[in-house]
This record gives sequence, structure tokens and C-alpha cells, in this order.
Amino acid sequence: MISNYRTQQQFIRALACFAGAACTLLMAGTSLAADNGSPPRKTPEQVLQIEHATALPITRFYDTPNALHSTKPGDLLGKEVVKQYSLPIGASAVRMLYHSKDAAGADVASSAAILIPAGQAPRQGWPVVIFAHGTSGVARQCAPSAMTDVYYGPLGLFEFIKAGLAVVALDYHGLGTEGPHQYINKVAQSNDAIYSVTAARIAVASLGANWVVAGHSQGGLAAWGVAEQEAARHDPGYLGAVAVAAATLHDGWLVAHPDTTHDAGFYVAWLAYGIHARFAEFQPTDMLSSAGMSHYDEITHTGCWFYAFTLYRGVDAPAMVKPNWSQNPWVQKFFQENRVNAVAVAGPVLAIAGVGDTAVPLGAVREVIDRACHHGQPVFFRPYPGLEHDQAMKQSMPEQIRWIKDRFAGQPAESNC
Repeated sequence: MISNYRTQQQFIRALACFAGAACTLLMAGTSLAADNGSPPRKTPEQVLQIEHATALPITRFYDTPNALHSTKPGDLLGKEVVKQYSLPIGASAVRMLYHSKDAAGADVASSAAILIPAGQAPRQGWPVVIFAHGTSGVARQCAPSAMTDVYYGPLGLFEFIKAGLAVVALDYHGLGTEGPHQYINKVAQSNDAIYSVTAARIAVASLGANWVVAGHSQGGLAAWGVAEQEAARHDPGYLGAVAVAAATLHDGWLVAHPDTTHDAGFYVAWLAYGIHARFAEFQPTDMLSSAGMSHYDEITHTGCWFYAFTLYRGVDAPAMVKPNWSQNPWVQKFFQENRVNAVAVAGPVLAIAGVGDTAVPLGAVREVIDRACHHGQPVFFRPYPGLEHDQAMKQSMPEQIRWIKDRFAGQPAESNC
């Protein structure tokens, strides 16, 4: 998830952060805030302009090749050099298409952007960060590799590259690539992360054998999923996971805690989409109220995060759902399948959260940390006082980079359970 901005200034900062100069592309006479100080009220069309300003085309590169079923997970299906990203000076990028698996184990094509630091690679190859992004949307055009800033550039993603760490920035299948995006699905997104490792090494020979996974929000859930899978996979190159504001809310938290999750209702519509993408027997109308369905088609096809926020602005999560929605058997199955810390994890985990977060509230993160500590997991938890969802990601970058570099250096990881 990307944060649900509760105040005028948070929303203005968000537009500046994600759209950058694109904000100036709005029609003359429109400003980010009204003169009377009321919250900004962009029309959906204006918000789409902001999203389109950083968009790259979804070309045939993203289409699933006929050869998919003659390959295996982790195989490279295609690659191309990308010059349109706004990377740090000297850095370069390759977009790749690779074979992955969805939550049910079906073969899918996924895409990612490989971001390579400037200069000569170390003798052992570039240390690799598999980066799992927060919610961008569920439509094909919401893929970070189809955005000039790779979606997370303004939130610190490029700091990894400046620090000499190569980044495999995941899209998740269904974003960019064909087929429904299994939104906020721990298994699907962790599969995309794990299978990207081998494919990226084929695409870029200068990548090293060792890697960590780092994720924010939806991607934080994916990072936990990778740590759980690696307990059984035993990949010798895997060194640990960073989970920032991990969206481990698979118990109806958004609906049950509206006092701490204002304006987060649109995520519930995407949750219904994700459940349907996982279980075809489930229909969004089984769960969503008339308010929840009011813009469902638009936010699942037409636009991405800001568009959804604008269309559902002011609608809190409880108004999005029908009574007893969480008792639906498919919802229950989805929650159970995506529960975090039901099994052990491999390697150390750095968990970070913003105390002022209203998209993934601190209480939800603490529940996960408490379960991890109860099971003796190697977790270091760092709450950042006063920080909202996105700022927890951006402001924690120095700590993330230090922790990651310590893993590559073979330093022991600390736990503060």
C-alpha cells in the first residue's frame, strides 16, 4: 500500500513526490490546493494526467510468449535496455521478462527492471537487492518498470544504486504483463521475487550470487513471504529480508480500525479484486457494498494509485463492504493463505514501521513482530516516531542500506525481540 493521505499537506507532498515535474503539466488555472486552504480536489481526469506524465508504454515486450510453457520458473524470457528511466548519473537499466508462478502454482510471465550502479562491478559481481514495491494499482499500466521513476525513485529506491547495490525492481505479474494481478498475495509476490533472482543473473552477467529482498507495504508482505519460502528452499545466496510497513493486514484490519485508517477504503476494492484473481469462485460483489463497487471498474482498468484515491476519497473502509463480509469462505481462505509467521523464516529480518502510519498502522505491524518473536525468529524491529507510511520508507533508507551491507559483509545480525 501507499499511504492514505489524511491531510491537505500530505496529499500535496505526495503529488510532488510521485509526480515531480509532472505536477506542472496540469491544465492552467488548477493548483494543488485551493486558496481557502481546503483540501485539494483534483478531478479524476487531472489525476490521470499526473499518472500519465511519468508513464511509459506497455509494449509487446510485456506479452506472454508462446515459449512460456517450454521453460521453467526462473528462466529469462526476454530483455531490453531501457534509456527512459530517470536514474542516477552513470547507472543503467535492463527490463526483463521471466518465468514465474502465481499463488496457485500456475505458470506466468512476470517483468522487472534491473538497475545497475555506475562503475565497475566488484570481483564477485554486484550485490543484489530484490525490491518489492508497495501498491501501485492492479491494471497493466501500473507496473513500476513502465514508469520513468520506476515508481519508487523519489522514495529512496535510487539510494540503493548510489550505494553500489544492484536492484531488481519487481513489477509482479499482472502489472505490465498479461493476466490478473493477484493483489497483496504473499505467495504470488514472493514467487515473483524468488524466481527473478536466477533470471536477472542471466539478463545481467555482472550480478553477484548473493542477494537480499527488501519491500515496502505490499512489498513488505512479499519480503516476509520470501523469508518464509527460503526456510524450505535453502538458497545459499539468500542473506535476509527487509520489510518496511509490511501490509500484513489479512484479518480485516482496515475495516475493524477505521479510526486509524481514514481514507483507506479504496484498498478494500483492490483487496476484493485480489481475492477474485486468486479464487475465481469469489466475486467482488460478494464482499463490496454499492459504495465499494461504485468505481470498481475504473480503478481496476483505467488508472493507478492516485486515480483510485481520488475516486474513493472520503470513503472509509467500513462503508466499502457488506455486513459479515469477512465470513465469506473465500475471504477466509485468502486470509489464512496469506497469514504471516504461520511458519518459520530463514535468515534475519529487519522490520521497520512508521509510528504515524495510517495505511499500515503500527498496531498491525506489532502483531506480526510479536508472533515472530514468540516463535524465536531472528527479527530486529525499528519503529520510526511520527513518520507516515511513505516517509518511513524514505527516511529509513540509510538504516536499510547499512543493514543490507552488513549482510553482504557476513556480519552477524542483531535481534531485539
